[in-house]
Amino acid sequence: MKRIGIDVGGTNTDAVLIDGDKITASIKVPTTQDVMSGVKSALAHVAAHIGDTPRPLDAVMIGTTHFTNAVVERARLERVAAIRIALPTGASLPPMCDWPEDLYRAVDPMIFMVHGGHEYDGSPLVPLREDEIREAAMKIRDAGVTSVAISATFSPLTTECEDRAAEIVRSIIPEARITLSNSLGRIGLLERENVALLNASLQSLGKTTVQAFKTALAEIGLDAPFFLTQNDGTVALADVAAANPVFSFASGPTNSMRGAAFLTGLNDAMVVDVGGTTSDIGCLIGGFPREANNIVHIGGVRTLFRMPDLLPIALGGGTVVDPETGAIGPRSVGYRILQEARVFGGQTLTTSDIAVAAGMIEMGDPSLVRDLDPTFVQDTLARMRAMVAENFDQMKTSAEDVPLIAVGGGAFLIPDEVPGASEVLRVENAGVANALGAAMAQVSGEVDQVFSDMSREQALAAAETEARAAAVAAGADAESLQVLEIEDIPIAYLPGGARRVRVRVIGDISFG
Repeated sequence: MKRIGIDVGGTNTDAVLIDGDKITASIKVPTTQDVMSGVKSALAHVAAHIGDTPRPLDAVMIGTTHFTNAVVERARLERVAAIRIALPTGASLPPMCDWPEDLYRAVDPMIFMVHGGHEYDGSPLVPLREDEIREAAMKIRDAGVTSVAISATFSPLTTECEDRAAEIVRSIIPEARITLSNSLGRIGLLERENVALLNASLQSLGKTTVQAFKTALAEIGLDAPFFLTQNDGTVALADVAAANPVFSFASGPTNSMRGAAFLTGLNDAMVVDVGGTTSDIGCLIGGFPREANNIVHIGGVRTLFRMPDLLPIALGGGTVVDPETGAIGPRSVGYRILQEARVFGGQTLTTSDIAVAAGMIEMGDPSLVRDLDPTFVQDTLARMRAMVAENFDQMKTSAEDVPLIAVGGGAFLIPDEVPGASEVLRVENAGVANALGAAMAQVSGEVDQVFSDMSREQALAAAETEARAAAVAAGADAESLQVLEIEDIPIAYLPGGARRVRVRVIGDISFG
């Protein structure tokens, strides 16, 4: 199978062409301010090698930071409408009450709270007031808003209220893009609602981003199915992924972790992905990143949904070093490293300059950093080692030593010995591990919800059926699907033998 994988980071855009298990071509270029010109440049380089073997190109996989950046920058977000089905409870904490003020203004929400929802045992809280939903939908229509997030109390137990509300909204606003909180988040109304609202605010950007990538592929002359990478280490058809852009959050580090597993053959290890701005530390379990099972803040917003368990630290190849104190970060020159770092003729001292001065890597013009005091250089390196060691220890879940795989363009910053690591692995092509992880990704389907009034076997079977259907919808070959994870937790305080079931299946891409 021949594929192109590309990962757009804040500092660099990496691309690889793989043919089976062989890397045919790879390139790392600085991410451009307009993003797309850098993408085209990277694509053009690897596309030029497609004819090296007779096999045709099967697919293009792209990982992008577009959606995360939009939230962080408070830019390119769409106005949304929030419909919460929870009255008479939940009125004291309205939707988005915990959002940062600047992000709240950027989204400029219309907020409606209506009667309905369910209790923790799945019984109706009060009857659903359909007239209130119709009234809200008409006001949303009149305001010209087409992106709507619907949430209801305990909707992961029963989706009845959210499903009915969506039907009503669509009958009044046929062109509406609707996000249901039960399809993204977990138990916990505010966090689940926040995920749905973030997703709703990004759907227009998702559509335009996918179209921009399609245009770039066409201009390069690439005619192949197009997928976007997801934050669980898999991919989904671009149009499917565009409907749920929040699943692309943190996909870059996840791609790197999958690439690290591919390059080393290790399925269980710790990974440090060193980019130009940050390093992300994560844990591989069975070849996939460990999933976070707690609150994750995105752009200052509390969320609880499918996210990799990552610890970002302000240590990257472009991280600024204070020339007086040796303090490291958190600022970074990012994609401007080729203009601003000392070794490239700039005036800003970066971690890359320190590494060149210490003889750790050849980059730029070493003569431009010869004036650095050797003691200062060694003290700064010691601070870097301490940062890595402290945060590596924080992410470990075992007292035993475990392998540490260093990947990313700034992997040279990771010391050869880290306390708690059995070894530090450096492999060829580690600098483009993120693009490689994208290129060799499979397709997954996941269900994480509460089932009741059925046996354990029936609940597991129902969850697996739904997960398989989700994978096929995302572009998987139904015949290749395998169950990757099953999690079954009885919920003692709920009646009807309720249990939370999480099933994840994975399979190869369908090209049929």
